[in-house]
This record gives sequence, C-alpha cells and structure tokens, in this order.
Amino acid sequence: MPRVSVVIPAKNEDSNIDPVLRRISEDVTLDFECLIVVDDEKDSTATFLDENWGNDGRFRIVVNHGERGPSWAIRAGIDSAQSPVVVVTMADGSDDPRAIDLLTKLVERGVVVAAASRYMPGGQQVGASGLKGRMSRWAGKSLAAFAKVGTKDATNSFKAYDVSFVREVGIESRHGFEIGLELTAKAHRLGKPVAEIPTIWLERDVGKSNFKLKEWLPHYLAWYALAFGRPLEPAELAKQTAKWQRRKSRFVKDSS
Repeated sequence: MPRVSVVIPAKNEDSNIDPVLRRISEDVTLDFECLIVVDDEKDSTATFLDENWGNDGRFRIVVNHGERGPSWAIRAGIDSAQSPVVVVTMADGSDDPRAIDLLTKLVERGVVVAAASRYMPGGQQVGASGLKGRMSRWAGKSLAAFAKVGTKDATNSFKAYDVSFVREVGIESRHGFEIGLELTAKAHRLGKPVAEIPTIWLERDVGKSNFKLKEWLPHYLAWYALAFGRPLEPAELAKQTAKWQRRKSRFVKDSS
C-alpha cells in the first residue's frame, strides 16, 4: 500500500501535464500512487499518459463516471485512493510537489486536513492578479483571524486529507474546487486538527485555466459561512451543512 495517493483532476492537459508528473516522480520520496482523473477516457490527458507514462505503475488514469467537473473528479480520485492519505494537487504546475511529503506526514501525525499555504509566513503567490487572487487572500486570512480554522489558506486546493475523515463527513461539493474549503470548514466545526505549511504557488504559464469565478462564488461563500460558529457534533454539522446548502440554492436561483 502506498503511503500517499496524489490526486490530480485534469481536462485536456495533453503534454502540459508532463512536467508536473516528472516533478512528482523526482520530488516525492514517500511511496505513492498518482491518480490522474479525467471525465472522459478519450480526454487528451489520458491518451498522453498511456503513451508516455504507461510503464510506470505509480501513475494511472481514473475516469470520473459522475457529473463532469473538478469537484466530481476529485471525489472520484479520493474514492479510488488506496492509501490512508490523499493529497490533491493541480495539473497546471502551480503547486510545488516538494510539499507532498510534509503534508502527508502531518496527516500521519493526526491532522485531518493539512494545507499548503500561500499566505502564511514563508509562503508566496507568484503571478496571480485580479479579483480572484485578492478574494482568495482575503478569504484565507479572514477565516484564519476570525473563525480560527487552522490555516491562512483555506481556499487552496493543494491539501492533504485523512481519507477516513473524508469518508466520515462526506463531500457535498458539486462545483469547481470548493472541496478544499468544504473539508476545512467541516474539520474546524468538528474540532478536528487542521495544520499548514508554507508553499510557493506559481501562475500557470501554459494552457488555459478552467476556474469559473462568477459561477462558483456562491458555492464557496456557503462553505465560508459554515466555518464560523461553535464546535459541533457530527449530527449537528450535518444539519448546519444542509441549512447553508438550502440558503445557497435559494441565492443561486434568485440570482439567475
């Protein structure tokens, strides 16, 4: 059994993903499996992997048979993971794979969510600009300061998770990369330990980002709101989650 399952949601990355896989191969020293999750077996990422990485058993394609999109791809990757720790990272090369070992070891020590943080001392975000970057920084720092969630970068997707915790609380996310914020909020409200290490994030320099800020923002805001409040028992958390999901649904419906 590998010590960590690295999950990468990908869509038509083709050869763009090659440097990412090479860095993972070189920089991750723990025994690992790397699950590249696509929505369609004909995705160009899958074709490239089969032709260029097919002989390396650590890297394999997982086809997401649920709804399309990154949230569902990440869920499919976690469901397929063979190890007790999952690290979610991106296919665009923005994340530093050298952090994977440390994130994994934090979870092995008892943390249920370990975040690679751009906004803590020693972390950095290079190349990000505009509203998306400013909102991410504001959300992360405000959640750390006022909700005390345990990380200054709750919105970053580059995180490690205790798989048993994820399967215990479940995943409701359906849009974008909201899973990172959802699981951080749930861990905090349940009183589970969350920790962070600094990372340097680089804006992708090839391909096109699939991030849809306007469409996904209401879903992020629901999890942001859930992070505030007293510690809850699991049954109480389920009720709180359902309440915020209903409010979000009404907001999205009214906005449309």
